[in-house]
Amino acid sequence: MLKKLFFILDKKDKNFLFSLLVFSIFISFMETFAISLIMPFVTLASDFSYFDRNEYLISIKEYLALPTYKIIVYFGLVLVCFYVLRALLNSYYFHLLAKFSKGRYHSISYKIFSKYLHINYEDFTQKSHSELLKNITGEVYNLSTMISSFLLMMSEIFVVLLLYILLLLIDYKITLALSVFLFLNAFILMRILSPLVKKAGLRREEAMKNFFEIINTSLNNFKFIKLKIKEKSILKLFEQQSKDFSKANISNESIAALPRIYLEAIGFCVLIFIVVFLVFKNKGDISNILATISVFVLALYRLMPSANRIITSYHDLLYYRSSLDIIYDILNQKEEKLENKSISFQKEIRLENISFAYHNKDNLFTHLNLSIKKGEKIAFIGESGCGKSTLVDIIMGLLKVKEGKIYIDNEVLNEDNIKSLRSKIGYIPQQIYLFNDSIAKNIAFGDEIDFNLLKEVIKQANLENFIKSLPNGIHTKVGDGGNNLSGGQKQRIAIARALYLKPEILILDEATSALDNESEMKIMDELFRISKDKTMIIIAHRLLGIAKCDKVYKLEHSKLILERQK
Repeated sequence: MLKKLFFILDKKDKNFLFSLLVFSIFISFMETFAISLIMPFVTLASDFSYFDRNEYLISIKEYLALPTYKIIVYFGLVLVCFYVLRALLNSYYFHLLAKFSKGRYHSISYKIFSKYLHINYEDFTQKSHSELLKNITGEVYNLSTMISSFLLMMSEIFVVLLLYILLLLIDYKITLALSVFLFLNAFILMRILSPLVKKAGLRREEAMKNFFEIINTSLNNFKFIKLKIKEKSILKLFEQQSKDFSKANISNESIAALPRIYLEAIGFCVLIFIVVFLVFKNKGDISNILATISVFVLALYRLMPSANRIITSYHDLLYYRSSLDIIYDILNQKEEKLENKSISFQKEIRLENISFAYHNKDNLFTHLNLSIKKGEKIAFIGESGCGKSTLVDIIMGLLKVKEGKIYIDNEVLNEDNIKSLRSKIGYIPQQIYLFNDSIAKNIAFGDEIDFNLLKEVIKQANLENFIKSLPNGIHTKVGDGGNNLSGGQKQRIAIARALYLKPEILILDEATSALDNESEMKIMDELFRISKDKTMIIIAHRLLGIAKCDKVYKLEHSKLILERQK
């Protein structure tokens, strides 16, 4: 477990963790020292004669030149100051614990999000979006809780060890007898509860995955649900997954409460047992060993919560162990290692004898050849599922071919220069995803807004009249996912976004499918006009918008057939 945890944490985190552990040892010494001071204070306060019998106390009394009762009062005030300092240090320590454990939520979720952005495109497409969301949010939060439990458990272990040493020094016979009794009970408790916690943790991970899946699927199919009047059946599915998730958490919470209740009962029994034992041993009252009893009472008062936290934290480690495994596996995934070598596109893109298959599937293409000249406008047509989008993804360098080579002019496309090729591409998809932000920021897509260029691409995408009709113009918010816009308006924004990059290659993946015939012809005419010096690759579902293409290829039975050529 520690190996995986240290793999996830960076060097700065490890240094912070080490500092916390050192600080926890210091806090543990303070806790032990605080309890050990009670015994001399109670002893001296209950019997002033020690100041006349003990040579060290006689020296202190003579040095201070104070009455005995004042020395005790000042001793008590010093203890109060010490306990206030102890409380402040404890508060600061728990703040650092929270800062480290919950602060890792940001750093680990950032690492996972970064990892997903840097894995290759094919691997990403094999992942469920609901699972990605669950991992970035839920599993990272669970891991931060697990880290918090681990740190709390370590700090409490130090406290228990030091208090145990103190009790051994005071009365080793009582301490050893007490140890056997408590460890036996703790062992029985953990043997019974630990398997239950492990099972609850596995149920939680499975239920959480299904919980996010049903939410994601339902929200993405909201229109279908409303049309088919499927609210009840969807709610039934959600109810089942939500119940399973809740049951797993209920089991964990219920089990987590048992150690405290059990140990409190044991603690009171042990306290009574100590008093009975001492009365039986002394065969009379035990006022002469009141200080010893006070220390044991305080030690038990401090040990019981510590023992409870150790057991509860250990169960948290078991319960959230799957989150650690999941995040470790994610961060161990292979990233796409791309270099920044520049590549020039002046003549053609050439696919030579390429073969491609998705993971664990048959070849989609075998020994396919294609040449796309600089400035050429080509289109791919064919039935849905024939591989048009896959072929375009290969041309864009998103999917890696299994056999054959792709040439840009006479240079082989590889990990050294793929980034350079991708930077030359403007991509307009069929499914448009917009941020809940302004039109301007959606077009710039995270880049610095160049308002002159923005104005130009808005005109090219035929968005001028629409934006002029808006009270806030380009600063109008598009809504979540662009729900304040029509399908055609969203696709025009996507076209403007692609043109904003000043691409050399413009790719339209059924980009005008949401537009009516007149709007499609208008935008396609505009795109052809502004793309005279650009290469255009179009995936089309209808022939209306590709009449001006130089070549039209039909993809059929994994074969590329030249359908029409100018």
